[in-house]
Amino acid sequence: TCYCCCFALFFSLSPARRVAFDCERKAVPVHWSSQAYIIGAQPLCSQLVGLSQGQKKLCQLYQDHMQYIGEGAKTGIRECQYQFRHRRWNCSTVDNSSVFGRVMQIGSRETAFTYAISAAGVVNAVSRACREGELSSCGCSRAARPKDLPRDWLWGGCGDNLNYGYRFSREFVDAREREKSFPKGSHENARLLMNLHNNEAGRRIVSDLAHVSCKCHGVSGSCSLKTCWLQLADFRKVGDALKEKYDSAVAMKLNSRGKLVQMHSRFNPPTNHDLVYIEQSPDYCLKNQSTGSLGTVGRLCNKTSEGMDGCELMCCGRGYDQYKAQIVERCHCKFHWCCYVKCKRCTKIVDQFVCK
Repeated sequence: TCYCCCFALFFSLSPARRVAFDCERKAVPVHWSSQAYIIGAQPLCSQLVGLSQGQKKLCQLYQDHMQYIGEGAKTGIRECQYQFRHRRWNCSTVDNSSVFGRVMQIGSRETAFTYAISAAGVVNAVSRACREGELSSCGCSRAARPKDLPRDWLWGGCGDNLNYGYRFSREFVDAREREKSFPKGSHENARLLMNLHNNEAGRRIVSDLAHVSCKCHGVSGSCSLKTCWLQLADFRKVGDALKEKYDSAVAMKLNSRGKLVQMHSRFNPPTNHDLVYIEQSPDYCLKNQSTGSLGTVGRLCNKTSEGMDGCELMCCGRGYDQYKAQIVERCHCKFHWCCYVKCKRCTKIVDQFVCK
C-alpha cells in the first residue's frame, strides 16, 4: 500500500479526532496538539503506526514537515480522482486504513499512478512550505540563475524550493521501500523496484514542469525592471502529465540479474520519467473483493460519448438506466461595479444515465 496515502488519511481527519493508521488495517485513537506535534502524552512520530525505522527517524528530526507530507499526499489523491473521474477505476478511496483498498496490492498501472502522484504531491507541498517560511530547515529557493535569463533582469525573488522538496520527498517517501529486503528474483522485489521507479517519475515530472516566473517593476507599469524566481507549475499540469505517462506506461519483468526490464523489447526502454507496471489491471467492471475492484454498477455515464465515460464502455456492456434529475446551478449572472458578480439560482431537469 502507499504510505503517503495513509498519511494523508491521518491528516484529513478533524483535529480533535485524529487517528493514526497503519497499512495493515489497524487504527489507534489519538489526540492532537498542532503546536507541539504531540499526540496525547507521546510524540506524533511514535503514534503514527506503520512508519519504517528510517521514516520514524526523519519524523523525529523534522516534525514540522509532517503536516506538509500529509497535505501533499492529499493533493495527490484529489488529483488522481480528477484525472480518473471518467474511467472505470476512478481512484476511489475506501473506508479503511489502506485508502485505496486491495487495488494497491496489484502491481498495475493504476498503482503506478498513485505512487507517482503521491510522491509528486509531497515535493509540491514541501517546496512551497519552504518558500512560505513554514519549515525551520529551509527557505526560499537558491536555484542558480538560468543562463538564458536577460542580463538586466534580477534573479532571486522568493521561489519555490524545489531542490529541498525533491530531496526530502526522496528521502522520506522512498525510505520505506529501501529498507525492505527480498530475494532478487522474487515478485516482492519486482514490486519494490516498481514502486521506487514510479516515486521518482512523479518527482521528475514536478521538476520538469517548474518554470521561471517574473514580475514587472517600474513607473506606470513601464516594466523597466523585472524580478524573477523559480516557480512550480500548477498541480493540475503535473496531473495531466502523469496521466499521459499512465496511458503510455511500460510493462516490465525481472531479468535473471534481478533487475526490471521491459516486457516487450520492440519498444523503447522506459526513462526515469515514465511509469512502469508489472501486472495487468483488473477490468474494474464488477465488484471483486479479492482484487479490490468496486465495479461500475451505479456509475453515471455519458450516453452520447464513445470514450471511456460513454455508457457502452463504462457499463461494460451491461446496459444502463435513464432517469430525470433536478440540478441547481448559477444563472443570469451580472457584473456589478465595483467589483462583484451577482447570480440567480436556477433549477433544470436533465436526463442522467446510470450503469446497471
